[in-house]
Amino acid sequence: MPITLDHLRRYAVARSLFKPTTLNRAFDRLGFVQADPIRAPARAQDLILRHRVTNYRAGNLERLYPKLEIEEDFFIVYGFMTKSLQALMHPRSEVDVPAEGPRDWPTARKKLAQLVLNFVRERGEVHPREVDSHFSHGSVRNYWGGLSSATTHLLAAMHYRGMLRIVRRDNGIRIYAVREHGSAPVDVDGRRVRIDRLVDAAVHIYAPLPNKCLADLIRRLRFAVPQWQSELKQALGRAKQRLANAHINGVDWYWPSQENAAGCTVPDAVRLLTPFDPVAGDRARFVIFWSCQYRFEAYVPAAKRRLGYYALPMLWRDRVIGWGNLHVSDGQLNSEFGYVAHQPRDRVFKRELNAELGRIKAFLAIR
Repeated sequence: MPITLDHLRRYAVARSLFKPTTLNRAFDRLGFVQADPIRAPARAQDLILRHRVTNYRAGNLERLYPKLEIEEDFFIVYGFMTKSLQALMHPRSEVDVPAEGPRDWPTARKKLAQLVLNFVRERGEVHPREVDSHFSHGSVRNYWGGLSSATTHLLAAMHYRGMLRIVRRDNGIRIYAVREHGSAPVDVDGRRVRIDRLVDAAVHIYAPLPNKCLADLIRRLRFAVPQWQSELKQALGRAKQRLANAHINGVDWYWPSQENAAGCTVPDAVRLLTPFDPVAGDRARFVIFWSCQYRFEAYVPAAKRRLGYYALPMLWRDRVIGWGNLHVSDGQLNSEFGYVAHQPRDRVFKRELNAELGRIKAFLAIR
């Protein structure tokens, strides 16, 4: 039976929104969860995990992080990942974090980083304030035009480089320790094996992908492996050869070869997704699947917003039919909804929307 766009849409929803499991198993299955600091009504990482982890509560990831086999780091974006995935990316070249641009470290920065590394090794774990107090680094102008602590910038760059790891957070502030990584591959075949495994990990999270989205996803691996950026174009060609594919309505689609894209079903369920959820995060695929556009408007002036500050795409079965804006006030969950066309009138939708709101209240621990 020929694979259709309907098949791929159901497949995208069913494979990503799997039956809830434990937090460790969810990470083993996903490999990576994107992070974002905005709380509306919770951070993106928590909103992603609540659909996939049994009885998950907002803040569980940060609270349990020291006990989990995961790390904070850059993949295609910043987030949380399994240790095995992170190991494929290191050691990285001596460049700054992606937002600061691919600048090589000058000699003075290398020397200072080594002094900080020795200090962290002596202390075991450090708060940025301890480092700042010891070295008195002052301030620098950051990527967004504001002033940030030079200590914060250096520690972030050392973390990205792989010299440090985040052991936990103290009221949201990263606590660092020294990180040791294995050696880099010494030959071309070794590098290609690592790059292909990173490509497969990314495709596993976001499949199925139309051709342009696959190419963009692999280009974004330059954040994961800046040292191998020049080899990513060839990695795209290899990926197309090993992935399952279909040509639908003039578009080539790709997904893991071992998966059946034609045999998926989705439940009668309403799900309010974070804009960064793997199901909804790719804006180009979003348009193809649901014939409507989504715009993230948190940084759009209020008067120009069409959907809302942090509008959550509303998934009904395998269709995005609208969006919701949620906020908590005086211990109560307040919700406003908009629809692409109109609100479904059947009782099943109303029941499932109320069930989703109930799950969100439990997730936020409110009435």
